[in-house]
Amino acid sequence: MVGRVRKALVVTPLEPVGAPRARPTGGVIAAVPVRHPGRWVAGAIVVLLAAMLVHTLAFSWTYRGGVHQPRYQWDVIGQYFTTKPVLLGLEITMELTVLAMVIGISLGILFAVMRLSPNPLVSSASWLYIWFFRGTPVLVQLFFWEFISYLYPKLTIGIPFGPAFLHFGANSIVTSFVAAVIALGLNEGAYMAEIVRAGLLSVDEGQTEAAQALGLTRGQTLRRIVLPQAMRVIIPPTGNETISMLKTSSLASVIGVAELLFSVQLIYARTYQIVPLLMVACIWYLMVTTILSIGQYYIERHFAKGALRELPPTPYQRLRKRIAVFNLRQENAILQIDALGRPESGL
Repeated sequence: MVGRVRKALVVTPLEPVGAPRARPTGGVIAAVPVRHPGRWVAGAIVVLLAAMLVHTLAFSWTYRGGVHQPRYQWDVIGQYFTTKPVLLGLEITMELTVLAMVIGISLGILFAVMRLSPNPLVSSASWLYIWFFRGTPVLVQLFFWEFISYLYPKLTIGIPFGPAFLHFGANSIVTSFVAAVIALGLNEGAYMAEIVRAGLLSVDEGQTEAAQALGLTRGQTLRRIVLPQAMRVIIPPTGNETISMLKTSSLASVIGVAELLFSVQLIYARTYQIVPLLMVACIWYLMVTTILSIGQYYIERHFAKGALRELPPTPYQRLRKRIAVFNLRQENAILQIDALGRPESGL
């Protein structure tokens, strides 16, 4: 009705029967943190598994041939960890990794650009290369290049379908090390081609159109505009491929390349201490992988400058933040204990 005064309806929530009334404590609200029992259970399980791992690695013993010995024989691992054959094998492993990745990245960029070419012959040739080397196992490719002299006993340099100027024996040129580098590099080039192609396609087409409007050639646009922006997408999988190549290089031991795994195999074939020598190789692989992972993190962080407003914190910065948060929580806990210990004002 017109002229009637409307009163607001105030709904007061009902309290459960028998629920204790919250008493005000001098205007201070007692905040109760949310409980997370699942986190405590998961943390307890992780701590238990970690304790079991430490026990089996450091304090576990077993019987071998009637002799009570440490399970992992860390003294044997320390004895052979820095021996000359192991270090030489590690050096050859690093050489294989670096050379194969250089070949793979170079071929990957080349065949990625060829794959995106408007020329159907060039694009088809790139697709055929990627199809073949991704479709055959890398171990088979290693054996193929090791026995390349079966197909081509002599290698020549000259005019195609014309006279040859230089002749070489295939076995003298394609040694086991060279065969491993060629096989790993060609195989890696097929995977890197797809990685680079994905990075190039991730750049907006407007960037290319703007570069062409400024008069840049296709090569200049690729080098100065597209590739620098595509690196943010290319770097992470390239780092993973580098770490994978480090471990894949161990396959070269099957064709007699004296890399890290082959070196420890020669030692345990003489001493019969198989597991400790394999542990030596595992520790070296883990150490090098850790170094490569750290380098990959900082390279990714560098190329993320143009895409993120704030760069992700470094491990050192995260550690400092956690220490600061821990100290702040300790100070808050001390203040709360002091506040509970003081008598209330007015009593």
